[in-house]
Amino acid sequence: MSFSDDCFLADDAATADWGAWLATQLKSGDVVYLLGDLGAGKSTLARGLIRSLTTPDEDVPSPTFTLVQTYEGRELDVAHFDLYRLTDPEEVYEIGLFELVETHLCLIEWPQRLGQFAFDAPWIVRLKEEDTGRRVTLERPLS
Repeated sequence: MSFSDDCFLADDAATADWGAWLATQLKSGDVVYLLGDLGAGKSTLARGLIRSLTTPDEDVPSPTFTLVQTYEGRELDVAHFDLYRLTDPEEVYEIGLFELVETHLCLIEWPQRLGQFAFDAPWIVRLKEEDTGRRVTLERPLS
């Protein structure tokens, strides 16, 4: 299957595969915002991306309760954030976001919770339910 910046993904397997494709575009220090409603496929996409950079059987739980999970990859390390439970943007300091962005590829679910701490040039992935699957669109940073 070939992928692009705007794709219809029929199921979770296609979503994970698109995440693996996206991983080939990224480098350490990149910030990726994952946007979409609850159940839109953000964690599924992140799981595919992370497994492509680590191992195919890597345990990749959703960081909903831990807020952040880190992974040592073969070529770059990944930090996966889920900010859904943040009550104050200042809490990003407590979970090490700004330290990790210097050394890791950072995937951020619910980036709207960053408030005034939003990044200037993130990659933006939008997931939306469409028919029996989902639509994914990618906005690349200009720089």
